[in-house]
Amino acid sequence: MQWYHYFAGFWAGSFFGNFIPHFVKGISGDAFPTPFAKPPGKGLSSPIVNVCWALFNLVIAYILFKRGKVSTEDNLSIFIFFVGFVCISIMGAMNFVNKDKV
Repeated sequence: MQWYHYFAGFWAGSFFGNFIPHFVKGISGDAFPTPFAKPPGKGLSSPIVNVCWALFNLVIAYILFKRGKVSTEDNLSIFIFFVGFVCISIMGAMNFVNKDKV
């Protein structure tokens, strides 16, 4: 595989990791920050906006996953996918710790 396949795999993991909190909050009926809130990323968006944002992230993750040729037959590609997932998860945890204090 080429380097850009691994790069795409990393971002696939990141977009997939970003899908999860927005989808869970959205289908739970809870407001949660999105880039469309005021201020962006800090204010709270409606559950519908969160579900739409989550589904957008899922589509991008899928496209990058396919383009990145992430496969269980290539352990490095799976590892890099999960590194992207871990990075966005930790960044999200640090960013959203004070989401209720807008």
